Amino acid sequence: MTRSPAAPDARTGPFASGDEAPVLLRARGLTKSFVGHTVLADVDLDLCAGQVHGLVGENGAGKSTLMKILAGVHAADAGTVELEGDEVTFSHPLQAQHAGISTVFQEFNLLPERSVAQNIWLGREPRRHGLVDVARMHRDTRDLLDQLGVDGLRPQQSVRSLSVAEQQVVEIAKAVSYDARIISMDEPTAALADHEVQLLYRIIEELTGRGVAILYVSHRLKEIFDLCDTITVLKDGRQVASRPAEELDAGELVRLMVGREMTAFFPDPAPGTEVGEPRLELRGAGNGYVDGIDLTLRAGEIVGIAGLQGSGRTELMEAIFGVQPFTRGEMRVDQRATRPGSPRAAVRSGLAMITEDRKATGLALNQSILDNALGPVRAVFPFRTPRARREIPGLLSNLAVAARALDQEVQFLSGGNQQKVVLARWLATEPRVMLMDEPTRGIDVGAKHSIYELMRVLAAEGVAVLMVSSELPEVIGMSDRIVVMRDGRIAGELPAGSSEETVLQLATGALERPGDERIEDPA
Repeated sequence: MTRSPAAPDARTGPFASGDEAPVLLRARGLTKSFVGHTVLADVDLDLCAGQVHGLVGENGAGKSTLMKILAGVHAADAGTVELEGDEVTFSHPLQAQHAGISTVFQEFNLLPERSVAQNIWLGREPRRHGLVDVARMHRDTRDLLDQLGVDGLRPQQSVRSLSVAEQQVVEIAKAVSYDARIISMDEPTAALADHEVQLLYRIIEELTGRGVAILYVSHRLKEIFDLCDTITVLKDGRQVASRPAEELDAGELVRLMVGREMTAFFPDPAPGTEVGEPRLELRGAGNGYVDGIDLTLRAGEIVGIAGLQGSGRTELMEAIFGVQPFTRGEMRVDQRATRPGSPRAAVRSGLAMITEDRKATGLALNQSILDNALGPVRAVFPFRTPRARREIPGLLSNLAVAARALDQEVQFLSGGNQQKVVLARWLATEPRVMLMDEPTRGIDVGAKHSIYELMRVLAAEGVAVLMVSSELPEVIGMSDRIVVMRDGRIAGELPAGSSEETVLQLATGALERPGDERIEDPA
């Protein structure tokens, strides 16, 4: 895999003439243990001015620990960090920020009721005659946003009113406001739609053009190859490789990360899979968020839903599952008329839903693995609880959930293992229709592949799968059909293997549906 021609290239920055980019940060032998368990062992890292350094690995590989050591959240047990030649140690994140190292974590640290400017300058507000100089704070914020090439944000806007992508920009602007020479970004596109990722690309290009070093953590391999000059791979807390991006391809990178070849990243349908009778039928279905939905989902099918953020993808899933029930139209499950008014009613009808945000709506983080896995069965089918309790350990084993014991709290699992527990809790209800909203968001490539294989197994067993994903390669690679949404309606349907270009044309309105005819992909 090579860089996308449309992607920014850090090597066109201030050190593109052949001069070697200066090393801003040099870490050697970083080691960290928690409660006797080594999570990082003898890791080296160089971050160079004007370059993007990718950090990849499965969940639990040590990426977050390394970032937190550099950010001053954790102190290393061994090893050294040099900043522009001088050895430094940080005991608090503010020390790292004042030294020019800022970190944009995956979970934002913003105050929703305050403005963009107030969040950026929180605790550092410019003052005049002892009072906050609001006019200057707004000017300084506008200057920061202009430097990043951002036009659509106003310093006075409330953070609560911003999209996820805009909140990401505020976090980056806050990092830049500390005169950061080094910025670490942890899964910066995890919650962004494809068109919003391009804004982040432009900001990174602007930053590297000014000589800033970027440490970029992502599970999305396309972004790693689009953006990064160098890639470091961690596995089980150890450094497996650190190479120029141009010397690696996707297959080799996956092998380094998971320790094995992954010849078919998107597995083919399992042998014997057959498309059967309709499991889910919608005719003219709608509510306050979606309208005119006509959709048939058959046993053995995986149907992907694509569309831009705000197109109604999640809203459609929530309407089917009774979170925001349909108020008009018809809905049938296994040819029986139904219109669930609540998730409990939906589960009784044979539906299950993997929600977009596993931490907020998918799991009870302070409860055990077993209690989480039994949750829906206890709530909806209490008479099945004894049988489910006997079957859950085998189900978790089949999903390869890595945990100390079933009584371990879910909050202490990696993201991939948390997602497998979410799957287990819904598989225990024995659904006939599985709704999956961003099923692989924020998990590593090995866990993604496991979930893809499970989806194929479910289809082979006659379950119908409806999947929403913001990653177009995932939609295209896993779907037997692709439904594209725009403005709360179905914009069209595409066959398996359609091109990303055609999907985006439908999603943006560049390609209009000719009447009610099915669109055939021209690619």
